[in-house]
Amino acid sequence: MVSKSYTVAFDGVDARPIEVQCAISPGMPHFAIVGLPDKAVSEARERVRAALGAMSIALPSKRITVNLSPANLPKEGSHFDLPIAMALLSALEIVPRDEVERVTSLGELALDGTLIPVLGALPAAMAAAEQEHDLLCPAACGAEAAWVGAARVLAPASLAAVVRHYTGQSPLSAAEPGEVSARDAQRDLRDVKGQERAKRALEIAAAGRHHLLMVGPPGAGKSMLAARIPGILPPLTPAEALETSMIHSLSGLLGEGGISRERPFREPHHTASMAAIVGGGRSAKPGEVSLAHNGVLFMDEFPEFSRQTLETLRQPIETGQVVVARANAHVRYPCRFLLVAAANPCKCGYLADPSRACAKVPICGEDYLGRISGPLMDRFDLRIEVPPVGFSDLDLPPPTEGSAEVAARVKAAREIQNARFAETPDIRVNADAEGTFLEDIAKPDSEGKELLTRAAEHYGLTARGYHRVLRVARTIADLDREAQVGQPQIAEALSYRLAIGKLQ
Repeated sequence: MVSKSYTVAFDGVDARPIEVQCAISPGMPHFAIVGLPDKAVSEARERVRAALGAMSIALPSKRITVNLSPANLPKEGSHFDLPIAMALLSALEIVPRDEVERVTSLGELALDGTLIPVLGALPAAMAAAEQEHDLLCPAACGAEAAWVGAARVLAPASLAAVVRHYTGQSPLSAAEPGEVSARDAQRDLRDVKGQERAKRALEIAAAGRHHLLMVGPPGAGKSMLAARIPGILPPLTPAEALETSMIHSLSGLLGEGGISRERPFREPHHTASMAAIVGGGRSAKPGEVSLAHNGVLFMDEFPEFSRQTLETLRQPIETGQVVVARANAHVRYPCRFLLVAAANPCKCGYLADPSRACAKVPICGEDYLGRISGPLMDRFDLRIEVPPVGFSDLDLPPPTEGSAEVAARVKAAREIQNARFAETPDIRVNADAEGTFLEDIAKPDSEGKELLTRAAEHYGLTARGYHRVLRVARTIADLDREAQVGQPQIAEALSYRLAIGKLQ
């Protein structure tokens, strides 16, 4: 019996090490793949057989067993085609075993031997780098995977090119990283007339990544304001860009191997399922909260989302990560995002308009916004009412201050926070600070402390609400270039905790 083994360090979701073992033994001709494979993996034997046949490589008339180890881990997807083919070629001594044992591979095989791109090349490259392996992947995935500079990426177009490389006939050169996507033209805050308080709230939210809830009638400009947040956020740092792109790679959202420095802006419809929002499905794929990692998650018509979906946001907002647990997978995804929610004041949207309000006022508004639970409402640092824009405001000239000026202040505030949290890698912005560390960096002066204490006692501020006021006040002080939090910053932060006439 001839027994060879070959290792691929990628399972399609967690990039966990999987060893592909190939055994060729005497007996009746048989080609079996074992180790809890799904249908796509089981069908790999036909694709591999056809691809080898296209290269005039005939499999021996013996029993061939391919084991995907560990056997108790479910495998799915077509990216195991190339590792299985490599294990066979190694067992048949067509390619040297010692060479391929130092390579991690993934890729789907067409019947003619062409390598078809698959999802997850970027996290696979990260897993290969951790094992000090090269990465072998389809040509279309090479530019994406090459962003991980710690691993050499080989990106052939076909299985025949792989054989020629490892037999020394035509060595492959390392793939080059794709282009950094240019930043798209952003919508400008100059387009928004009026709504000065809402613009200020956007600036604070962007500077400290504070979650924002906007409540106002239809046509007040809530969606228009939210769409302009990417234009005032600083670009992704190289580390953040790689981190975000790894998640997008698993969802097939990286175009032509390029990585974007622009922060993601996700806006799911209110009919989206819970699995679409937090992640899940058969493959435990990342949801919108993870696709918005390091960016913005905009949820319009917030109360129209199902109650179950809204409640699942509470834990990711607090921890910055979400665990997708399924019968065949248990995956942890990062999800540090800025949540921006927009809602009408009631079902019809005209609660404050006496000419349009229905006879159910104010119960209709209480029932509608009551769909947002108290614990979830408590997690919004900033809550503002967005009033309708008067016709006289529409005739005014465009504001002198646009997104560029606001973005400059946000960038300066973020730089202050980067210096402040340089020694604490788990904390990136003021919204992440907590405990005694938060009390140290956001300790108000005597007047600010007195105001905060009176407000907490009068309005019944929760412990979470108390600390969130401190975080917002710290961000306002950073925007004002103030070293200490004072009474003006505390007062402004408290004003944003007003939600439907009450503090939480």
